[in-house]
Amino acid sequence: MNQEMNNRIHSILKNYWGYDRFRPLQEAIIHAVLEGKDTLALLPTGGGKSICYQVPVMATEGLCLVISPLIALMKDQVEGLQRRGITAFAIFSGMSRAAVINTLNVAAESNCRFLYVSPERLESNLFKEYLPSLPISLVAVDEAHCVSQWGYDFRPPYLRIAALRSELPGIPFLALTASATPEVQQDIIDKLEFRNQVLFRQSFERPNLSYSVFRADARINKILDILQKVPGSSIVYCKSRRRTREISDLLRLHGISADYYHAGLDQEIRSSKQDQWIRNQIRVIVCTNAFGMGIDKPDVRTVVHADIPDCLENYYQEAGRAGRDGKKSYAVLLYDENSMAQLQEQANLRSPSLEEIRKVYQSIANFLQIPSGTGEGQYFEFDLPVFIKNFQWAGHTVMFAMKALEQEGWLTFNEQVFLPATIQFIVSKDSLYRFEKENPDQDETVKTLLRAYEGIFDQPVAVNEKAIASLMRIPAEQVMEQWWRLQQHGIIAYQPQKDKPQIYFPRHRVAAADIRIDARAYAARKEQFQRRMNQMVDYIKEELACRAVIIGRYFGDTAIKPCGTCDHCLRRKSISLSQEEFETISKQVLELAGAGPVPAKELLQKMESTSKEKAWKVIEFLQAEN
Repeated sequence: MNQEMNNRIHSILKNYWGYDRFRPLQEAIIHAVLEGKDTLALLPTGGGKSICYQVPVMATEGLCLVISPLIALMKDQVEGLQRRGITAFAIFSGMSRAAVINTLNVAAESNCRFLYVSPERLESNLFKEYLPSLPISLVAVDEAHCVSQWGYDFRPPYLRIAALRSELPGIPFLALTASATPEVQQDIIDKLEFRNQVLFRQSFERPNLSYSVFRADARINKILDILQKVPGSSIVYCKSRRRTREISDLLRLHGISADYYHAGLDQEIRSSKQDQWIRNQIRVIVCTNAFGMGIDKPDVRTVVHADIPDCLENYYQEAGRAGRDGKKSYAVLLYDENSMAQLQEQANLRSPSLEEIRKVYQSIANFLQIPSGTGEGQYFEFDLPVFIKNFQWAGHTVMFAMKALEQEGWLTFNEQVFLPATIQFIVSKDSLYRFEKENPDQDETVKTLLRAYEGIFDQPVAVNEKAIASLMRIPAEQVMEQWWRLQQHGIIAYQPQKDKPQIYFPRHRVAAADIRIDARAYAARKEQFQRRMNQMVDYIKEELACRAVIIGRYFGDTAIKPCGTCDHCLRRKSISLSQEEFETISKQVLELAGAGPVPAKELLQKMESTSKEKAWKVIEFLQAEN
């Protein structure tokens, strides 16, 4: 790359984002993208993945197509770019056909730099029709582990991203993820048909983050103990929505400022709780894994897992939300024997039978009242708690049956959807003037909308009920009532906001008996989950190895060194060794390992007369000294 371009990317970073320098690997990734290489980048949570595609696009001509499955994250990214004066739009689940057409038209005809698209939207005929008119110069695939059937969050629409290759010959792809095992990394490269590729993987080392695992039969007592010992902002992760409320209530009873968060809450409530926590008005947010994506809060001091995550990928991502400011922070995982037994049952729970999957599909069709042979390309509001109650299903059976249906392309379920209310005036200005004369009680509502929203005659515009209510000094409910009346008079087209989960049918609804599942792939995914779950169990049960080293090596980072700050490293540090003990143990280790590589556990078993802690301390020293 020439010096002029190098200066340009640094200038863009400073002018738009306010940073003086790039984070580790960001600059090298940007160089690879600008050189037209297909690039896979593994950057930890909070490692600044979005900068890797935003800066190179701003440094050149054209538009970046960003593929992401996370609506909340897309919305945050678009709003963040727009605040910086950069034109960006998003197309995602639940948008009307008219809204999608309008967005694609504006993206094609304006100086749009970033278009965020959910993966299933790529497959729609509408998107394919507009694709040739979009001046795409880069395709960025966020959460790229979703491409891989062996990844922990496989999504079938991601498999079809590679079809863009034929439509966009010569356009480079940038795949981004925070966590992927070596097997998944290779699968991403293969599935996205990378050519002339380059892989960047940041070290999984987090020197300021201390990992610990504790057996705790009374979870709340241990959480209180942690929060009393470590001041500052905290996240407590739970498996169920009910537990988030229970734990936050108990924390408040003990005088700790806490609130709960999960995907079942209204969008407005979620946003309010999130904002209060970010501004430190709430110290502890107790949440399901619906919380955290795209939230940039650097001063989180503790992340506590009150329940065991399904896999190390999820644990690493969630624990990694602590200490992004580089200051000392703590990731603590709590368990008891009951939770271990429940985790080991997960592989069966997550794999409902074909009969159960078909019954859930039939129940969904009945609940949504979709006749056979209809529904293709449509979104439907889906109230999960009401569905479960009405059809008397177990919640986990429904969720995992829907996951199986999603992986086979029968439907998709999006739990977090937020679409603002939109309004467009659909009469001429002369007709509107006559209406105001005849209906003076509606005059202020009409004039407030016209003053507040530019272009409201030309296209549907996102409107804010509360903002208009504040301008008019009346309750928001009264504003919405007046908008309904304007719609009934044929003056406006009013689409109320949506924040309910959505089910999307990529194909027409079929008879439940016609649902087919690829049995071999289904069994392989179950087996793969079992392996990931076993790795999680091993992480918890491990008695000696450095926690950071276990995590790093799981993701293929073989260069990672013991952290010195996890529970195991600290315990070993407290053990004293005499010179004589050190020489005796090191001689044993070297003799046993001299014949060739030997697993550490096997080595320790052969040294049964020696303390495991002391033996491990010597092994780590010998490793450090090569």
